[in-house]
Amino acid sequence: MGNVVFAIIFYALVVMVLVSAVAAAFLRNIVMAAFALFFTLLGMAGFYVLLGADFLAITQVVVYVGGILILLLFGVLLTHRSIETLELETRGTYVLGIFGGLLVYGVLHYFLFSVSWPTPLMKPLEPTTAAIGQLLLSKYLLPFEVSSVTLLIALIGAAYLVRRRDT
Repeated sequence: MGNVVFAIIFYALVVMVLVSAVAAAFLRNIVMAAFALFFTLLGMAGFYVLLGADFLAITQVVVYVGGILILLLFGVLLTHRSIETLELETRGTYVLGIFGGLLVYGVLHYFLFSVSWPTPLMKPLEPTTAAIGQLLLSKYLLPFEVSSVTLLIALIGAAYLVRRRDT
């Protein structure tokens, strides 16, 4: 019974990620494409939950869904342009995107089926958040703080770039 529920959740996430990723790539309205990207990133967090990577799932939700996507929406909405001017005007980028996607798919398909992958024994899933938190606040405290200050500087720089200038 547990495997059936797991399979149903997995395939529901697959459908959600694929449909929303295609919508994010092909929608002409950039705000709607950003919302489709929201569901794509949320579905990827669901995959991390199914894999037992609790820290990666929470990081995916907080950083990408909560941070990057909101920053993208604010950047789009605060540029003082109408929605019509933000829509994609040419079809040439679709062809280039489809070609690039097929190229990436071909490379991944080649490596997936031509390399002999070792199959380690499956260990029981254990939470990793406490161990990562201990390492971040002890052994890796300096890189953690440097990265947080760097992100703060980038945020201040982004706010400076989008501020309204009166001339």
